[in-house]
Amino acid sequence: MKILLVEDHPELAKSIASYLTQEHYICEVAPTFDEAREKLALFTYDCVLLDIMLPDGNGISLLKLLRKDGVESSVIIISAQNALDFKLTGLSEGADDYITKPFPLPELHARIKAIMRRRSVHKNNIITFQDITADLESLECRVNGKLLNLTRKETNLLLYFINNKGRMLTRQAIAAHLWGDYTDNLDSVDFVYQHVKNLRKKITDAGGKDYISTVYGFGYKLNAADS
Repeated sequence: MKILLVEDHPELAKSIASYLTQEHYICEVAPTFDEAREKLALFTYDCVLLDIMLPDGNGISLLKLLRKDGVESSVIIISAQNALDFKLTGLSEGADDYITKPFPLPELHARIKAIMRRRSVHKNNIITFQDITADLESLECRVNGKLLNLTRKETNLLLYFINNKGRMLTRQAIAAHLWGDYTDNLDSVDFVYQHVKNLRKKITDAGGKDYISTVYGFGYKLNAADS
């Protein structure tokens, strides 16, 4: 699961991101309104943890923009503002939950899990692409019904390709999706090549077709036609 934490307090952001990473989430941090909006325009997140008071804007305004743009990510407002009108405003604008600072990190984790469980009840957990199926709840991926033995990163990579089928994905975008903000300080993202290579091999070894084409010098694309 991929989470965007919109929080301008460095120590709190570091604490939350570290905790969620230990719980096996991919957690990216955006300390400002503008950076959060940019990330949300480029990437897909399962859940957004949204502070109300940001240095260059208001979290409620960002929430309105998300819902206006049709972004379906779950949203949990995290704020020091405990007034009832703040909570009602956030929930009426499309937030899924509201938690007041300070809060125990296990409580935040429990709320994230509860929201994602509720969401899974109301949507089809199976996504498909040609002869490939993926269960979003169990994270099992199959080719013509045959289970693929994928690592967590390979599973996330395959889901990322399916959700962006037909779009060219750069190596930088893939690295940022799989590893979050940790890729900012890397000199090279050539390691993406090996993960894509392993995923392609496991799909074809299971009898599937190779739908992942290489866009030389840029990245990769999932196409319906054979590569």
